[in-house]
Amino acid sequence: MVEALGLEESHSMKYPIILGVFACLFGGHLAAMTPVVEIEEPVYTFTPANNGAGPMWCHGSTCLVRTGDRLFATGLETVHDAKPLNNCRWKLYERRDAGWEVVYLDQDGRTREPSPTGAFGSGKVIVSVNPTLGKAAEPNGGPARPDVLQFDAATPSTGPVSLAPEWQGTPRFTEHSYRSLAADREHEELILFQNIDYTHAEWTFRERSGKWSARGRLEWPWAADYEKPQPLRLCYPNVAVRDRAVHFFGVSDIFEPRAAWRDFKHELTGQHWDYDFCRLYYTWSADITWKPFSEWVEIANRDATCGQLTPEDLYASANGEVHLLWTERAIDERLRPKFFPEARQSHALNYAVLKDGKVVRRKTLVESTEEKPGIVASNGRFQITPDGRLFVLYYAGGMGSNGRGVSENRLCEIRKGLEVSDPLRIPLKKPLTSFFTATIRAGSPPSNVIDLLGQPAGSGDTIAYARIRLVP
Repeated sequence: MVEALGLEESHSMKYPIILGVFACLFGGHLAAMTPVVEIEEPVYTFTPANNGAGPMWCHGSTCLVRTGDRLFATGLETVHDAKPLNNCRWKLYERRDAGWEVVYLDQDGRTREPSPTGAFGSGKVIVSVNPTLGKAAEPNGGPARPDVLQFDAATPSTGPVSLAPEWQGTPRFTEHSYRSLAADREHEELILFQNIDYTHAEWTFRERSGKWSARGRLEWPWAADYEKPQPLRLCYPNVAVRDRAVHFFGVSDIFEPRAAWRDFKHELTGQHWDYDFCRLYYTWSADITWKPFSEWVEIANRDATCGQLTPEDLYASANGEVHLLWTERAIDERLRPKFFPEARQSHALNYAVLKDGKVVRRKTLVESTEEKPGIVASNGRFQITPDGRLFVLYYAGGMGSNGRGVSENRLCEIRKGLEVSDPLRIPLKKPLTSFFTATIRAGSPPSNVIDLLGQPAGSGDTIAYARIRLVP
């Protein structure tokens, strides 16, 4: 019954599920949930590395996980006597009674990007790392050696064990990994993706026995409609693994493909490059140990007006539905007067549901247009509660209904039939403009507590933590 209604079952939270099911069956409404801020505190400060990445750069994965009553975060530190691109090292933090403490520091390796993390219900913490193989300054980057490290949450200071991922062949990994880590908490299985240039992503899957039992290449979609047909490299994906089904939701990240637009942008910026984030794609495998990935499904396309799309989150539910969340900007206003003068600007937070690889429902959750300016939503994330309720939290900027500027975090609930609750303000003293959550995609459990790790508004060098409890 629970699965038929699309709810998540938690072994430790069955009674809330039963109450929720009876409320649905007998026509009742689940009680509205109010966000209550319990903790708001800094975790660490950082110095910009000026290497093209930063602490929030692995947007599609997370640097925050919860296992049991323990909470861990990875951080990024600039090595001051090292030069870009590999001029950072990573740290592992744990939140203890006195606050956040460094429980492990990578003393030897240098890297460019932050380290995505995951967890299992048994108390294991997983960290994806990508140390350079170089020994000197690498202004243009160089070869790297990806690894997956496993910590015991009870004794993280004893250091990690390398899980030594196995790949198909000998891929040419570099400092630009664009890697994605996802974990199945209950089955203690994980998958790691890592990009290779502009052609494909390498992936490897580790089953519960400890064996890397499947590996392969995810070839990018082919853009035959461009002036110069090419593969569409996908970056910043949201990835999930559940019962060996794997879901991948990413955005195109390529050099501007239109020569006229590319030349025009060069005149504006003086740069010989500009990246295009105009198309969103989804693919999946029903069982990664033997079933190939499906044909690519294009979820959204803003190519015609040089818009921008960002994959924000993905949730693979127990009933086989896949929920997607993304932000969408309609046009690049710099190009409008010359190339598409009739186009109109809009900003939206959009939601879709897929079943068996096909989109079955869509809805715009928040929208601001030129004709009706309003809230501009960004950094949307799902929060799943133990009784299977689906919430969306996001940063709200733009203009409120009173005509005044807005800067706050908000929360709404998506209910049966695509009904969306009125948004509630999360009363943070310093709203987080970008943030990670302790997502179930990384192995954290469903929860009525929302854990956030991110950058507060106006605090460019600070990474902060907030704990918000949903109460009826």
